[in-house]
Amino acid sequence: MEHRIGIIGLGYVGLPLAVEFGKKYTTIGFDINEKRINELRSSFDRTREMDREELNRARFLTYTTDENELKPCNIYIVTVPTPIDIFNRPDITLLLKASETVGRVISPGDIVIYESTVYPGATEEDCVPVIERVSGLTYNQDFFCGYSPERINPGDKKHRLTTIKKVTSGSTPEVAEIVDSLYASIIEAGTHRAPSIRVAEAAKVIENAQRDINIAFINELSMIFARMGIRTKDVLEAARTKWNFLSFEPGLVGGHCIGVDPYYLTHKAESLGYIPQIILAGRRLNDGMGRYVATQLIKMMVKKAHRITDSNVLVMGITFKENCPDIRNSKVIDIIRQLKDFACNIDIFDPFADPDEVKHEYGLDIITSEAGLRPQYEGIMVAVSHDEFRQIDINKYKAPGCVVYDVKNVYSDSDEYL
Repeated sequence: MEHRIGIIGLGYVGLPLAVEFGKKYTTIGFDINEKRINELRSSFDRTREMDREELNRARFLTYTTDENELKPCNIYIVTVPTPIDIFNRPDITLLLKASETVGRVISPGDIVIYESTVYPGATEEDCVPVIERVSGLTYNQDFFCGYSPERINPGDKKHRLTTIKKVTSGSTPEVAEIVDSLYASIIEAGTHRAPSIRVAEAAKVIENAQRDINIAFINELSMIFARMGIRTKDVLEAARTKWNFLSFEPGLVGGHCIGVDPYYLTHKAESLGYIPQIILAGRRLNDGMGRYVATQLIKMMVKKAHRITDSNVLVMGITFKENCPDIRNSKVIDIIRQLKDFACNIDIFDPFADPDEVKHEYGLDIITSEAGLRPQYEGIMVAVSHDEFRQIDINKYKAPGCVVYDVKNVYSDSDEYL
């Protein structure tokens, strides 16, 4: 079988995949964002995941916004986001629209592989019926499916697509073999073939739910230790000397994975009549951390006799994690909103975030270079640990009695840490 691959969605997940496949196979990268496609054609990736040299090495890769150009493909890989709505319910709108796109271009014998994170059963219960309806084809007779969950870690230059083991699955044993062999041809770390699509879906969603719960535990410890007057970092360093201690750090849990995926699992569980306890408890605690750290900063400013109304506060970072421009589901927003409720004047400084994207998504203006900062701040919230922040002398931006709350332990002389 000569593989002709169509990648639907060219974000943090789809682009690295398209580039790797584009080094070996005829690959078409499809996205509805015309600006994004034009940038990629010019070898520019605004997500900073792929540099110009990496993009240019994919000599069999082309980009398009025209779905009709996908028709020659015989393998379609869907990599669109699967967020949650304002009520923390799964929103698979983009996934279903992508399935409609596939349905319009698919041919008999083709394989559709989903990488988007979903609850177990979503591929075959939600997506396949859409493809059948639009195409008129029959599942596992005329077309087939696979599921291989994405494990991309945005901003991580060590753990890349090819160096992370890939879970694969297929709707029949024969298709499972094709899917596994396809990924094995680009994944240096190897593959793990799951026995079914539902198992592969479940494996992905529990990876992030487990991490979420562990971080929630450490966050709760940090709140307890703050009352005791001891530093969480010191406690963790001591505890890590035991070989089987699980190493996690306190912090804000946002982004498109850890802060979202557990809700996909709990949604499915609730639909089956089971109300999860631990998973939802971890979510509630982590969802409240932004408000908690903002309130702690305000309390410390009050203790230093600062007038809170109209005080100048600098928030360092708005992306959901360090060294990455991704602002999706950033919990720094909760910090900013809480500080605004206290009537503070807030400057947001982030050299990684796109000002236009932040304005569109959150209605906020940001500062992208030191030149735009005020000379003095009564409070500084270090929310994200960009490497660039470590090179900045924040002492020159402190007003007398300034309080520095350091969520990520960026500076050694901060007043308080999470």
